[in-house]
Amino acid sequence: MNILKVRMKNYSEKIKVLFRLSFLYHRASLDPIYKVMKKDPRFDIYFSCEDEKERKFFFFTRSLKDKIHEKLRQEGLKVTEEKSGFDIVVTGDTIRDAHRYGKTILAFINHGTGIKTILYRNLKSQPHTKYIIFVEGPYRKRKIIEEGALFNNEVYVVGYPKLDPIFQGKLDRDEIIKKWGLDPSKKTVLYAPTYKPTSIYALKDAIFEYTKDFNLIIKLHPYSWRGKYAPHSQHRIFEKRLKKYSHAVLIPPEEHNILPFIHVADVMVTEASSTMFEFLAIGKYGIIYNLPYEKLKHHDGTPVLSEDNREFLKGAFVHIDSPEELPEAVFQALNPTPDMQEMAEKYRDELFYKLDGNASKRIVEKLIQLYQEGGHENTP
Repeated sequence: MNILKVRMKNYSEKIKVLFRLSFLYHRASLDPIYKVMKKDPRFDIYFSCEDEKERKFFFFTRSLKDKIHEKLRQEGLKVTEEKSGFDIVVTGDTIRDAHRYGKTILAFINHGTGIKTILYRNLKSQPHTKYIIFVEGPYRKRKIIEEGALFNNEVYVVGYPKLDPIFQGKLDRDEIIKKWGLDPSKKTVLYAPTYKPTSIYALKDAIFEYTKDFNLIIKLHPYSWRGKYAPHSQHRIFEKRLKKYSHAVLIPPEEHNILPFIHVADVMVTEASSTMFEFLAIGKYGIIYNLPYEKLKHHDGTPVLSEDNREFLKGAFVHIDSPEELPEAVFQALNPTPDMQEMAEKYRDELFYKLDGNASKRIVEKLIQLYQEGGHENTP
C-alpha cells in the first residue's frame, strides 16, 4: 500500500478501530483514549471483551463475555466479536492470538504501569508481533529495552492516559465521598493491594484496626474477586471483617475503575500495585509494605517484580516491614517532610512525561499519523 492510497483511504473512509479489552478493568486505561476518538468523526469505533472469566467451586470456570458485551451495548457502544478488518486495534495487554487480527496497527497501552515483570515477559513471548507501545515516561521505555523486550516494537513516551480525567478536573471529590458513605470531615486511607504478590494476609486485620480514625477504602485487584488467578479467600477476608468496622467500605468488583478512589484518598497503602505510580503522579504520598523480593519467583525461577519493592520510591513513600508500623506510617505519609517532597519530585521527573491531562490526545494524534503514513502495521 503506497502513501497515496493511504491518504485516499483516510479522506474517503472511516478509520476502523477496535478497543480490545482483555478484561473490563482495562477500561480505566483505555476509556480516555476512546473519549478523544469519539469526538473525531474520522473514527468508527468498536469494543470487545472476551477474556473475562470467573471460577466457581475450585474448578468450574465460566466466561463473562456475553454479560459484559450486553453491558457495553447498554452504554451505547458498538460491540463485535470480529477480530480482523480493523485499521487500529487498541489493547491494554498483549494479545496471544495477535495473528488473527490481521494487518493492523496494534496499539498497546499497558493497563497497569507498575513494577511487575509480566509486561516484559509477555512481550518476550511474542517476539514476532509488532506493537506500537505507548508508555508513561522514560523509565518504562528504558526498562522495556533493558529487559530485552523491544524486538521490532515501537515505543512512544506520551504520559499517563489513565490519569487524564484527574488532571482535567473531571472527578468530583464530594460526590465520590457521598456515594460511598464516607465521612467528609475525616482523612481517607486507600488500601489497594495487588493479588500476587500481596500484603492481604499480613494486613488483613491491621488495616482495619489502625485506621479507625479515618475513612478506609479497600479496593482489591479484580483478580482477587474472580477466583481464577487468585483464591476467593482474598475478598472473603474483607467481607467477613467489614461488618465490625463502620469506618470501612469494600469496593465491589463491578466498580472496575480505581481513579475515583485514588482521587479522594489522602494516603494509599499497597505493596506492589501500580497504584503506587498513580498516587505519586498526582502528588500524594503512599505506604509500601515490604516484601521479600528475592523469594518472589515465577514457576520458571524468574523474578515476579522488576524492582525490589523494599527500595522502590524509597525516601518519598513510607516503607514498613510489619503491620504494627502502620499508624506511624500513615502519620508520615500525611505529613511529608521536605526531604520526602524533594524525592517525590525527583521520582516524578524520572518516571513520567507531561502529567498534563493530554496523554490520550497525544496517543490519538500519533495513531492518526502512523495510519496516514502506513508501513507500521502488524503483519501476521
